[in-house]
Amino acid sequence: MLTARELALMPNAFDVVGDIMIFADFPKALEKKEKDIAKVILANYPSVKVVTKKVKQFSGRFRLPKLKIIGGERRKETTHRENGVLLTVHVEKAYFSPRLGTERQRIASQVKPGEDILVMFSGVGPYVMELARHTPCASVYGVEINPAAHHYAEINAIRNKVVEKVQLFQGDVKKVVPGLGKSFDRILMPLPKSAGEYLPLALSAAKRGGIIHFYDFLEEGEFGKAAETVGAACGKAGRRCTVLSVVPCGKYSPGHFRVCVDFRAE
Repeated sequence: MLTARELALMPNAFDVVGDIMIFADFPKALEKKEKDIAKVILANYPSVKVVTKKVKQFSGRFRLPKLKIIGGERRKETTHRENGVLLTVHVEKAYFSPRLGTERQRIASQVKPGEDILVMFSGVGPYVMELARHTPCASVYGVEINPAAHHYAEINAIRNKVVEKVQLFQGDVKKVVPGLGKSFDRILMPLPKSAGEYLPLALSAAKRGGIIHFYDFLEEGEFGKAAETVGAACGKAGRRCTVLSVVPCGKYSPGHFRVCVDFRAE
């Protein structure tokens, strides 16, 4: 079906969300054979029911991709299973990365009994559900600006039977968080491209001694810059902060990494 040259062009980078396979960079040279390629994938991967390719990378206010179905069922909604959590998501209407499952477990392993936790930019609720279901926290608040993602988060809270532990809000965190009238033991900021501008808000909502998880995208060898960003924000806010760890948690693109700074705000 494919020549040796075409086989060499086959992309080896893809994500599987639930039963939907997503190719990030599908070569134009293979476009005429994409349906045949999808048939082979569907025949060899029984758990995959839909094969898609990105025709537009993450863009717009909500960082959403444009996907084309090249084989299988004609749908873009699925249920992803991760760490014993069920996450229903429409892969074109809400951002979700299956590559962060280990990072979500890492955060969950740090939670102490009775913590009140805030997840900014909570999306369809992967961090919220993981924390509510698998930690001894008292409560988890999630704030998401994308109405579609918020809708799926509400569905996921019901499916995972954590409604009593979870509070979900749809809107801009800069408007929602100050109105909560609450401070938190732990705050997650999983929006690497622009989370820096929200650090003052996170610091204002953190209890004395609270832990903040700040994410950034950085080149290899420049991870220290994330800690510098945190230090500058803490200084401006008049908070004494202690960096606990700087953890790389996956590649974003060649030479660029997603980095998490775990720090305590006194």
